[in-house]
Amino acid sequence: MTFSSPMTCRGTGGRAARRAHPEGAQAGQATVELALALPFVIMLLLALLQVALLARDQVRVAHASREAARAESVDPGGDRARDVVRHLLEGAEVELSGGNEIGDPVTATVRFTAATDVPFVGALFPDVELQDSTTMRREQE
Repeated sequence: MTFSSPMTCRGTGGRAARRAHPEGAQAGQATVELALALPFVIMLLLALLQVALLARDQVRVAHASREAARAESVDPGGDRARDVVRHLLEGAEVELSGGNEIGDPVTATVRFTAATDVPFVGALFPDVELQDSTTMRREQE
């Protein structure tokens, strides 16, 4: 007497002729898992992009404050330092302080509001206020 089941085929000597779950079912399961995980992976990548853009803006603020302090130390008056910051970082505010004599410290403080505008994740975070100060010695009066 020969019995037939979905796992065996007559005439094969009991060897499995087919699998219970065809390959297509496995591929379908992987597709569903990918569809469920992909939005989270994309949001994570966009959040990392937002953090990288904020780090870039912080470096730009630090560079602008160094350039403003340098400009003020060699050309007192503040106009050149403000022009330098305006050129390097549009929308930034600069505050200058310090003595007027050669050798006195001059401090440039730059403030900049970095927009968090990466799609989807930018709305989750408020805009970030970045600030950096640099102090140098006045070289000219």
